[in-house]
Amino acid sequence: FERLGFKRFLKEIAGAAQGERKDAGPAVSAAAEAVERIEGDLATLDASKYHLVNTEIGFEALVRMLGQQSEFAIDTETTSADPMRAELVGLSFSWKAGEAYYVPVRAPEGEDALATEAVLNELRPILEDPDKNKVGQNIKYDMIVLRRHGVNLRGVSHDTMVAAWLLDSSRAAYNIDSLAEKYLRYRKIPTTDLIGKKRSEQITMDLVPSEKVGDYACEDADIAWRLKEKFEPMLEEAQLTGLFAGIEIPLIYGLAEMEFNGIALDEKRLAAMSEKMEGQIEEIAAKIYEEAGEEFNIGSTKQLAEILFDKRGLKPIRKTKTGFSTDVDVLEQLAYRTGDPLPGLILEWRGLTKLKSTYVDALPALRNPTTDRVHSSFNQTGTATGRLSSSNPNLQNIPIRTETGREIRGCVVAREGCVLLTADYSQIELRMLAHLSQDPNLCEAFMQGEDIHRSVAAQIFGVDPAEVSSEMRRQSKAVNFGIIYGQSPFGLSREVGIPIGKARDFIEKYFARFNEVKAYFDGVLSQAEAEQSVRTILNRRRPLPEITSQSPVRRNAARRAAMNTVLQGSAADLIK
Repeated sequence: FERLGFKRFLKEIAGAAQGERKDAGPAVSAAAEAVERIEGDLATLDASKYHLVNTEIGFEALVRMLGQQSEFAIDTETTSADPMRAELVGLSFSWKAGEAYYVPVRAPEGEDALATEAVLNELRPILEDPDKNKVGQNIKYDMIVLRRHGVNLRGVSHDTMVAAWLLDSSRAAYNIDSLAEKYLRYRKIPTTDLIGKKRSEQITMDLVPSEKVGDYACEDADIAWRLKEKFEPMLEEAQLTGLFAGIEIPLIYGLAEMEFNGIALDEKRLAAMSEKMEGQIEEIAAKIYEEAGEEFNIGSTKQLAEILFDKRGLKPIRKTKTGFSTDVDVLEQLAYRTGDPLPGLILEWRGLTKLKSTYVDALPALRNPTTDRVHSSFNQTGTATGRLSSSNPNLQNIPIRTETGREIRGCVVAREGCVLLTADYSQIELRMLAHLSQDPNLCEAFMQGEDIHRSVAAQIFGVDPAEVSSEMRRQSKAVNFGIIYGQSPFGLSREVGIPIGKARDFIEKYFARFNEVKAYFDGVLSQAEAEQSVRTILNRRRPLPEITSQSPVRRNAARRAAMNTVLQGSAADLIK
């Protein structure tokens, strides 16, 4: 009940134990103790001292106190979730659980607020001092906001969002509200209580009374401080302190710099591309209608399913709650198995439509009018393996293998007097596999500087490297990368276009030739099943509770994730 947040049930069973704790069963006693802990936490939070600092005398006193602290939590209140468009509304600070201070620099008309420039000038020596440790929740956001206002925040020692992610990379959310509920058993003031619930009618934070903003902002700083105190021993116990302090915290500076700088676009070229792609999409649609024998809404999964399965008679592959699936995986299988041209045309239409809407049309709309650049967010906590993700826009997933994808990438341009440099790690996950498994054949291929896919093909097919055909190399490449992702014979057969039996034989030959790789993965899976988690080369931990699931589908997915994580995650560690 405690773990799942059933506080009322906890109180009910704990109530039965009041006055008879000695005679109560262990479960009831534990429940009563849990309720006492919860109520103790809530009582401490209820006793919080939050201060609104909106006078010069009060602010001077705060600056003196802040200057005496070796570490404190900081939070900014702004007018936007986008740090490159946000105006500063106020700052809050906390260095003691239950106590926090809020300094408003913008407020509704008629309310007291201090001048932004004067406040930042006084705080700058403290905020830019690398020897004064700063704590925050998603502190990268605050760094970018402050930098836009002329302050370079230094001395970041703890980010509660990053810490929570390292401790449990399987969580769906790492916002401060969810972390407060999970780790402090405390429900924070929702942002919507201040700015409104209905998105179309929401106001900005500078229009909310300072007293309300103050309670909210102080609570943010206070909770960040409390979470930091909670997480530090947990990181130590989980052997994650080195990774946290040595890799993830310093990385925040680099990501903030990347987001602040942004990228420039050739918008004229994008506009021309949009027009050209619109014509291509219309041409493909015409072919689809001709092949189908009628016009229909290509974007409607229901109408497409009717065309493919009812009227065309293709055999459905997977069922959904509303009918039969027509996702990419299904269409690829239909195209491969049946030879019917329609699924392939649908895939082509979808691909172009997505590229046009996601990049060609969307990128110019995301341009910041002040900087004339696009500022993507690089998310440190976006994946379970430790890799970065990118959003608004996603700059990491612009395709490179298609001509259209390369054209879109060509619309990213360097500022005047500069050039764009593309750098890539060569076969990083395969090199990591060679290192971790210490397979002599794989290590030798890399140490000799050979084409790894050609070298592997030569060993599997038993031919000289010079005799490896392009098809042999293609199959070898598919297996090399398939191994990293824990690919099954079925997955490989679909990837390469060969029968499942041949794909199975290919994988078996691979492991027979590179037997230390097989031994390594066997060890990874054995450890994962015992600990229900895996760790990377720098000890990054990924929980995998479903690796012991009774469901073969879930169990196999977890096994694939285990193999993938140790390689992708270790590569992410190295790159970071």
